[in-house]
Amino acid sequence: MKLKAIGSLGLCAAGMISSSAMAQSSVTMYGLIDTGIGYVSNQGGHSNLSLVQGVKNGDRFGFTGSEDIGGGTHAIFTLEGGFNSLTGAQGATGYMFNRQAFVGVTNDTYGTLTLGRQYTPYFFTVGALSGLGGGSTLTGWAGAHPGDIDGEDTGLRINNSVLYKTPLVKGLQASAMYAFGGVAGDINSDSVYGAALQYGNGPFEGAIGFNKLNNSGKNLVTSPTLGNFATSAINGGYLTAESVRIIGASARYTVGKLMVGVSGSNVVYAPGQYSLFADKAIFNTAAVFTAYRASPALTLGAGYAYTHASESNGVTDSASYKQITFGEIYSLSVRTRVYFLQAYQRASGQTLYAPPTSGVPSAPVIENAVASIGDGQNSTPSSGRNQFTFVAAIQHTF
Repeated sequence: MKLKAIGSLGLCAAGMISSSAMAQSSVTMYGLIDTGIGYVSNQGGHSNLSLVQGVKNGDRFGFTGSEDIGGGTHAIFTLEGGFNSLTGAQGATGYMFNRQAFVGVTNDTYGTLTLGRQYTPYFFTVGALSGLGGGSTLTGWAGAHPGDIDGEDTGLRINNSVLYKTPLVKGLQASAMYAFGGVAGDINSDSVYGAALQYGNGPFEGAIGFNKLNNSGKNLVTSPTLGNFATSAINGGYLTAESVRIIGASARYTVGKLMVGVSGSNVVYAPGQYSLFADKAIFNTAAVFTAYRASPALTLGAGYAYTHASESNGVTDSASYKQITFGEIYSLSVRTRVYFLQAYQRASGQTLYAPPTSGVPSAPVIENAVASIGDGQNSTPSSGRNQFTFVAAIQHTF
């Protein structure tokens, strides 16, 4: 049940606001619980049948609010924390609101300005249109591009950030973000910046965007700005990069009950003074996807993604990852649905790898590429070239 407190506050202080002015304010509590049974064919050499959570969408609990402060302007905030519905534990140790925590102002004429821990413009434009992961969430983590290498699912939430969105004008909206690194004497260190442009007109939607992540330390995992950088068997050898640059685009077209789309991205890990690799590592991803509304209650989705890494740092047989995903979602009511997901990934070639750590990284070595479906298997990749997963779950929003 969604709870909302809405009130009118009259402020009569002389010189501040007239007695006839009324400020409309609201605070909404909301959440989502996503739990089911999952099977993975190979996690470190063994199959696994277990209860799973947060597959299609991450479990969450939050508050969002708005207050009319006059002149068509509203003060806004969001505080949102993730949790594990199987154990009740916090989604991330050390964070009460690990998903989002920001405050700002919005105006229909001048746009929206927010400050805090936020998603990137790239995520809520390119990611939202990029198919089965990201904002469309037809297949959740199973449909994210391998390892969420391009941040189009939820692999990037940025601390200490300032985000601006223009008003929506004839279907067009731009957005830009800058995050302060907080390093004395060096404004560039640990900073993040990015921008995106999105267009929607009738059945067509498209977006293009980029992120630039600067890392002054020796480990992207412990960067103070990158709140939860996605690490996996795909990028594990490059976590000592001095910077990561991501460029991506996505588009989709809807005709009646059918949606079809494409997306692509280019990701560059650049070495620096503290890096344990010498050459730039480049990952290119291309994807196609579709969804069909079979009935008012039933939606079917399918997608294919191909990620290819560059030959560098001694790797002469570069890694490739081919992934196919299917999803079936059946709505029992407005807030409750059951769903089934299936995904298969095949890896080939070699890659540079070192186990992700919050301590001092070890020197990466050349290994055979292993399968790691979407971003839900980032910490439990296959021991070999193949991985298959199946999930049956129920989800409720409130």
